Amino acid sequence: MPQLSEKALGKLAIALALYISSIFASNTLGLKIMPFLFGTHLSVAVFSFPVVFLMTDVVGEVYGKKVAKFFVIAGFISVVLFIAYSFISLVMPWSDAGLWAKASYNQIFGLSVRIAIASMAAFIIAEYQDVLSFFFFRNRLGKKNFWLRSTLSNVWSQLLDSTIFMIIAFYGVYPTPTLANIIISWWLYKVAMGILYTPLSYLGIYLLKDHDAIPEAYTPNASV
Repeated sequence: MPQLSEKALGKLAIALALYISSIFASNTLGLKIMPFLFGTHLSVAVFSFPVVFLMTDVVGEVYGKKVAKFFVIAGFISVVLFIAYSFISLVMPWSDAGLWAKASYNQIFGLSVRIAIASMAAFIIAEYQDVLSFFFFRNRLGKKNFWLRSTLSNVWSQLLDSTIFMIIAFYGVYPTPTLANIIISWWLYKVAMGILYTPLSYLGIYLLKDHDAIPEAYTPNASV
């Protein structure tokens, strides 16, 4: 773990807030789908979910693997708590004054146990693999070409995320060819958005670096 200045810790806290906010945005706002190319449909989570994977790459690039893993653990705990709070809220009785919102509230937050399990399993496995694969490619390709290492790790981790979530949540609900089509299209969309966000990743790396740190005490690219 690198020695960080107070300013660097503040920036890291903002990065964690952005990371967790993007997770929540994906899991809630992602219920909305919009029309896309060739008659296909696309979840609005395509704008927020790639940030989740890119953020661990950016943090790992600057602060090392341990900090990136800490982000994954913090994100997973947040997802578990959010789902637990959602279930508690759903089973609590309604007051008459609030019944006007009951149907919509239950429809939006009424996640089934199966979908909740799918979300948690896909997140922890895919995000952990994203960190491992990012540092795997870093060890093989060197410290240059962050965009290439990030893209390669995201191609793999986003495929894992899409496949695990869709199979656990919807296997047996959709025909297998339809399910495969959804997995592939959703995976490609997320990878494409991740590539488009690459310039923002470089900006994030620059902003996160502790430019005031003493070089001897600060090793931003530590991999352990």
